[in-house]
Amino acid sequence: MLYFLETKLPEHKSVYFALTKIYGIGQNTAFIICKKLGFSVNLKIKDLTQEQVVDMLQLIDSLNLTLNNELKKLKSLTLKKLVSVKSYKGLRRVRGLPVRGQRTHTNAKSARKFRRF
Repeated sequence: MLYFLETKLPEHKSVYFALTKIYGIGQNTAFIICKKLGFSVNLKIKDLTQEQVVDMLQLIDSLNLTLNNELKKLKSLTLKKLVSVKSYKGLRRVRGLPVRGQRTHTNAKSARKFRRF
């Protein structure tokens, strides 16, 4: 296992797929990273040299991506801001109801289930 950006990456997986395991890097971003570094999509993590890992880390830093805990913190702060401003979305979140205008007469059972403890 390669420990990269606070995430364990499986060595038997391709670089493209392993990068998507990092919270905040999706398939498109992983493809762009592999393309810019000249990696094949099928290149495995165990086949990377130390220099390639350093280059990958420098490229991710240069892309100014918000990753892992920073992204989770940013998302939670955004949701807390919606609640504190008392916006419609924030009030729906507090009540445990659907936020994006879905029907609630017969549906929204799953949204109500998540608020139960």
